[in-house]
Amino acid sequence: MWKFLIIFITGLILVLLPARPIAPSDSGERMPLWNVQSVDTMKYSRDIARLDEAKSLSYDSVIEKQISQIASIGATHVAIGTPYDEEFLPYMQRWVAAARRHNLLVWYRGNWSGWEGWFEYPPVSRAQHLEKTRNFILTHPELFMDGDIFTACPECENGGPGNPLVTGDDSGFREFIIDQYRITGDAFSRINKKVASNYQSMNGDLAHKIMDTETTTQMGGIVSIDHYVATPDKLLSDIRSLAAKSGGQIVLGELGVPVPDIHGTMTPSQQAAWLKRALAGLAEIPQVIAVNYWVNVGGSTALWHFGGETRPVVSELKRYFSMPVYNGILENHSGVPLSGVRIVYLNREFRSDTDGRFRLPVAPEQNRSFVFAQGYPDWEINLQSPTENGLTVIPDREKKKASLWTQLLLFLSRSILRK
Repeated sequence: MWKFLIIFITGLILVLLPARPIAPSDSGERMPLWNVQSVDTMKYSRDIARLDEAKSLSYDSVIEKQISQIASIGATHVAIGTPYDEEFLPYMQRWVAAARRHNLLVWYRGNWSGWEGWFEYPPVSRAQHLEKTRNFILTHPELFMDGDIFTACPECENGGPGNPLVTGDDSGFREFIIDQYRITGDAFSRINKKVASNYQSMNGDLAHKIMDTETTTQMGGIVSIDHYVATPDKLLSDIRSLAAKSGGQIVLGELGVPVPDIHGTMTPSQQAAWLKRALAGLAEIPQVIAVNYWVNVGGSTALWHFGGETRPVVSELKRYFSMPVYNGILENHSGVPLSGVRIVYLNREFRSDTDGRFRLPVAPEQNRSFVFAQGYPDWEINLQSPTENGLTVIPDREKKKASLWTQLLLFLSRSILRK
């Protein structure tokens, strides 16, 4: 009888004692923090699309080099700004082919040239824009892969009937972008491709006016902004405000520094420092799901010089686009894996699987995660702590005292053993 009680109580104690995480050190594996990590190529995929130099097949080496650079920093997507007009389709196809060779998804951020008057094209109306976009998707299914993004009209306010901040036509603008989402969604469904088409980028000030909760809901819960402000703190504040107002997830359709009219001039090290601070803050805002850096080559915000030389800012972007992985196992002291345990890191929730395993992308200088397992004390994991035989060492000071129930069981067990 006593032996049975001892075994039973000891078993309960083992189950109730704080669980331990098992975590091998960084294996070299990398994983993205954001669903979409993109770099924009507009200066070359759009602006020179009509030049004879770009039309030459020898220009493929330039495209290949740029795409290779983008893939090397951990991007999931490359943003291609080639217009959707038939004239530019061969040029677009070359960029898309290069992206696929480097296992990149494509974020289509072109437009119909007539919307903003590119390349001397005649104006197009909203109705024409919708019809042309629908036909483009249905006619060219080979361009798209599951996981791609298609923005039919980036910064729509820059063309067509104009900016609602000036015209006051809020309702017409809302109706147009919602119709875009509906029509493109239907077209992608018809060609059996899972392509997101609700990343409707607009200026941040316009988004605050247009993207109320109802509009955001009709846009699939996404708010996409091309947002340039003077300081990282202003950027983060605006994003938090927009997320709260809209109730949506935030896409940074364009982020880059320096823009001379906003940031003045920056040295390469100042550019890198600005972006480092911005990315560190963005990493802690769970509503941010996508980041597109503008631009890769050819502007004041460029990551690379045209000759391929890397600016210091590239290393900062890579640190956030290509994070090391923390692989862990959660089990109690009797060796039973703990499934469905909530792990909080960077204000995001992760869960352990049925084997107690979990994976975290480890952001620069962000080493603390917190584990909340039902029936166990909460505890902290230092993602940079040394490991011994694959076991993460949890200092005694980080363990909480056993619960009163556990202490009672320990007392009863000792009393029985004394008898």
